[in-house]
Amino acid sequence: MQEIGNILDNRVLLVALVSCLMAQALKLVVELIKNRKVNVSVLFTTGGMPSAHSSLVTALAAGVGQTVGWASPEFAVAAVFAIIVMYDAAGVRQAAGKQARILNQVVDELFHEHPAFNQDRLKELLGHTPFQVIAGSALGITVSWLAGGAY
Repeated sequence: MQEIGNILDNRVLLVALVSCLMAQALKLVVELIKNRKVNVSVLFTTGGMPSAHSSLVTALAAGVGQTVGWASPEFAVAAVFAIIVMYDAAGVRQAAGKQARILNQVVDELFHEHPAFNQDRLKELLGHTPFQVIAGSALGITVSWLAGGAY
């Protein structure tokens, strides 16, 4: 049970999680401004502005750099991890979302005459635009920098 307490004492982890939660909360604000309505579902979905994944991994990498040093192997691992996650969010998952949109359109058009064909739609909002990734990353760096004294 003491190990769980030790995890909660990890300031780098906590700051990264706070950054991620802030990004998710900002999605609610962006949705409210954009569509003039509260859509709580954005708190539990992938995609959107800003990227919570980017915020999380950037805050994590920045926290590691601030804590153990920018030239440390630990920072190198965290930075490479962050780059992979952000590339995936803006590249691979964005492309998968575009493919899902096209496939949903094809299914809608081909099976319009056959309503008995009741297939679940593919999720289209999977990834992020590069701007959403950069915004999430900027949030992560900012949160980590503001919490720098907590390390």
